[in-house]
Parts: sequence; structure tokens; C-alpha cells
Amino acid sequence: MHSVSAQDTTKRQQELEAQRIRLKNEIKQINQLLFTNTKTRKNALNEAEDLQVKLSVRVELIKVTNEQVNILTRRINLNQRNIGNQRKELELLKEDYARMIQKSYASKSLKNRLMFLFSSESFLQAYKRIQYLKQYASYRRKQGLAISEKTQLLQKLNQTLIDEKGKKVVLIKENRAVQEQLAEERKQQQSLIKNLKRKERSLAAQISKKQKKRKEIDREINRLIREAIAASNKAVGKKGSKIFELTPEAKLIAANFSANKGRLPWPLEKGIVIQKFGRQPHPVVKTTTIQSNGVTLATAPSTQVRAIFEGEVMSVVLIKGSNPSVLIRHGNFISVYKNLGKLYVKKGDKVKAKQAIGEVFTNQQTGKTELQFSIFNNVKALNPKGWIYQM
Repeated sequence: MHSVSAQDTTKRQQELEAQRIRLKNEIKQINQLLFTNTKTRKNALNEAEDLQVKLSVRVELIKVTNEQVNILTRRINLNQRNIGNQRKELELLKEDYARMIQKSYASKSLKNRLMFLFSSESFLQAYKRIQYLKQYASYRRKQGLAISEKTQLLQKLNQTLIDEKGKKVVLIKENRAVQEQLAEERKQQQSLIKNLKRKERSLAAQISKKQKKRKEIDREINRLIREAIAASNKAVGKKGSKIFELTPEAKLIAANFSANKGRLPWPLEKGIVIQKFGRQPHPVVKTTTIQSNGVTLATAPSTQVRAIFEGEVMSVVLIKGSNPSVLIRHGNFISVYKNLGKLYVKKGDKVKAKQAIGEVFTNQQTGKTELQFSIFNNVKALNPKGWIYQM
């Protein structure tokens, strides 16, 4: 039971360490993608939104590091108790061995041993006494080995303890630095929010306008999916169904897509999530609610967009005042890539997984390069986080 618990703890510690490294790398990416472009001056709202992205990752990093420190503390305490117990056992072994040596020394002469044998009353007793002497010598050797092994185990436990204490010190120091950065960035964001409060109404209107444009694109995407379902079903003689009636080939693609849930590649080679899926309060103007049918990913200028799976380009959406969107069908699943600056594909094109289908648009005023990415099952929007690897 104890060994299983120790294995579980070690596994959890490894998972946390991998998570900690990922979060640290994510903060690096956030700094590179959101905070290095000095040519464009962000407005206060954009700056506060970007800071919120970094703050949320820092909070998660602190949480993960705290759990690591707590696990190490428990392991150090357990190790110290274990070392105490092993030392007591070693002392008892040494005392027992010392008594044995003294006893052995008192009767070690050949004369004493011969007398011990010759004083036997029968051959059987003499034989038993010979066996006893052999067993006694063997037991003494075993005790010597046990002391040696116990000493080595103690040395190993002590070294493990030193290593774990060292790791704990490093984590605490690193965590303190992250907490200081978090406090500084929170102060910076609070200052921005304080200034924004004065014009909260106009900000809410600005956010609402952006949401309205998104809803318009989402409605068009929904319409195109429904049209594609109707056209596809008509071709196979099925009318009235609101979901794709799949051909054997399409069934196979859909099954493979579904089987790769959680392992699908990112639509960008390098990017970070700056807006999550679903209904949520605005990260800065908390009185305003936003709705997202997918995730928004920030990336570097001139970044290519990749198809997340093999499929066929179902539609290219062009709405006045918005940048193009590409819809790729994978059986009864559809992946959607919005806010493209360049297009490399057209309707009807067959694409492979990770094939470049376009380039993300860069807003010259804000300096932001953002891809809006969604996954649908028929007309139902799915959370990409559950489908894309480590999103």
C-alpha cells in the first residue's frame, strides 16, 4: 500500500513538473507575442486584456508550484521519519552484532571449539553441534551484511533528503519571484482599469460592437453548415435530416477524427489561448458578457494556419468588413479558421493534416495577430480545449 502511494506521489510530482515547464514556456510566449511589439501603441483596454492573459497563467503557475512544494514537504517529513526508524534499526543490529562478536571471541580458540565437540554425549549431538557452529557463523555473516545494507540505505535516504530539500528551496525562491511579478502586473492592470472605469459605457459599447460582428460571422457559418448538411444528404437521397448522413469514406474520416480527440495538432505552429470557449465575463469590463463559439489564439505576424486533420474545404466565408474564414469538413466534424489575411485554398480542395491553408491577419493598428478557431460536430460548437493537444 505504501509503495503504491509513493509511486502515485512520484507520478503526480512528474505531472506537475511537466505542467510547470509548460506554464513557464507559455509566459515566455505571451511576452514574445503580446509584449514585445513596441512599434504599435496599444490602447488601455487591449493592454489590460493582454495583462489578464499573463496574470491568469502566472496564477496557475503559482498554484502548480505550491502543490509541488507541498508534495516535497510531505516527502521530506516522511523521509526524516524513515531515516529515524532506519537509524534505530541499525543501532539494534550493531548492538546485537557486538554481543555476538564478544561471545564468539570468548569461544573462538580451536581448543574451546574442540572441547565443545568432544564433550558431546553422542555422535548425533556432535553432528548437531557442528551444524550449530556453521549456522552461527553464517548468521554472523548475514548480520554483517544486513548492517552494511542498512548503512547504504541510510546514506541513500540522506542523499534523497538533501536533494529534495534543495529542490524545495529552488521552487520556493522561484515561486516568490513569480508572486512579486504577479503583484507588479496586477498593480499595473489596476491602474489601467481605474482609468478605464471613467469610460466604462463606451468600452461596453465597443465590446458589444465587436461581439455583434462575431455573431454575424457565426450566423453565416451556421447557415453554411446547415446548407452543406442539406446538400450532402440530398446527394445520398436523405432529406429532412439535420445531421450529416455519412458515406462509408466520410464515416471513416469522422471516426479517425473522433479517435484523435485530445491529440489533434494546433492550427498554428506557435500560439497561446487569449480567449476561451463559451459564455464568460469580459476579462477587464466584468459587467459585460462575451460569447465565444471557439478559442482565440495569439501568434506572431506572418504565421501560417494549418488544417488540424485531413478533410475537404467546405466553404470560404467572405463577409464585408471582416477577414476571410475557412471551413474544413472531416466527416460530420467541421474545423473553422477565422481572421485570415491570406488564403492558400478554395472550396472543394482536399487537405491533409498540418497542411498550410492560409496566413493569420495582423492588425496594423493594434499589432495583434489573432486566429479565431472553432470545432463543430454537425451544427454543435465544441470546446477545442478537449480536442487539441495540450490546449
